[in-house]
This record gives sequence, C-alpha cells and structure tokens, in this order.
Amino acid sequence: MYDCDMEKEYQEEFKVSGDEVIGAVKKIVKEGNARKIIIKNEKGEEIVQIPLTIGAVGALLAPALAAIGAVAALVTKCTIVVVKTK
Repeated sequence: MYDCDMEKEYQEEFKVSGDEVIGAVKKIVKEGNARKIIIKNEKGEEIVQIPLTIGAVGALLAPALAAIGAVAALVTKCTIVVVKTK
C-alpha cells in the first residue's frame, strides 16, 4: 500500500552569485535527492524552474545547464530554491 503522506516536500534556499550558479546546481543534482530546482533573481522573481527526475543525468541535464548558464550571465546575485522530499 502506498501512503502519499510519506512523501512530504520541503524547500532549501541558497543565495549565490551569478558565477556560482552552475557549480551549485551540479552539486545539488549530484546529491540526488532534489525533485525540482528553482532559480530566482534579486527581486525574488522566478527565472528558471527545472524539474529533476530520477536518472536525469549527463546528456539529459546538458540543455538545462546551458539555460542556467545563460541566466547566470544576466544576474549578479540569485537564490536557488531546492525542492526535496523527505
């Protein structure tokens, strides 16, 4: 029997500079327990949202990392929100 209440989501936020974004995202993906990554600008506006699925590694993440790199070039400071499940 599957109990939906067992998979509760929670969020962690990290403030990083634009040039640290890709490294931080790669580290989060490598940890493997994130469901979604949201990047917000200095004003708190969501710029990018990347859903992560189990097994989404390597070539599957390359387009997402390219998009993150383009966004990082436009912002000096941003917040990375990591949605995880318990």
